[in-house]
Amino acid sequence: DAQALYRAGERRLGTDESTFNAILAAQNYGQLRLVFAEYQKATNHSIEQAINAEFSGDIRDGLLAIVKCIKNRPAYFAELIYNSLKGFGTRDTDLIRVIVSRADIDLRSIRTEYQSIYKTSLENAIAGDCSGNYKEGLIALVKGNY
Repeated sequence: DAQALYRAGERRLGTDESTFNAILAAQNYGQLRLVFAEYQKATNHSIEQAINAEFSGDIRDGLLAIVKCIKNRPAYFAELIYNSLKGFGTRDTDLIRVIVSRADIDLRSIRTEYQSIYKTSLENAIAGDCSGNYKEGLIALVKGNY
């Protein structure tokens, strides 16, 4: 699959988007981790660099999101949370979607990764941007039963 991605992108004039879509959307987590490692070995650069060179716009953003999620799922979701909190106003729908959907899966790992990347606790980030029962509910989910 790593060679198929190379042949569909950097090795040819133009990009065969369907090959990238088929491999990145159809392979399982473990397989894609191996494909990305093999791609790095075969080309001496990352799959992210290849995607940035070969794609633009929404398709590039979507493919990069898949790669980020496969390489480090907690960091990917920590970034989504950070982006929902940064700037003027909170993107509440995005924040709620991530916190609630990951609460019983890997929110503890996301919480740890958030602290590591952004040098503040997820609880403090939420408390700084949210208020009232909404804030308390999100923080309760983040703290969980640990």
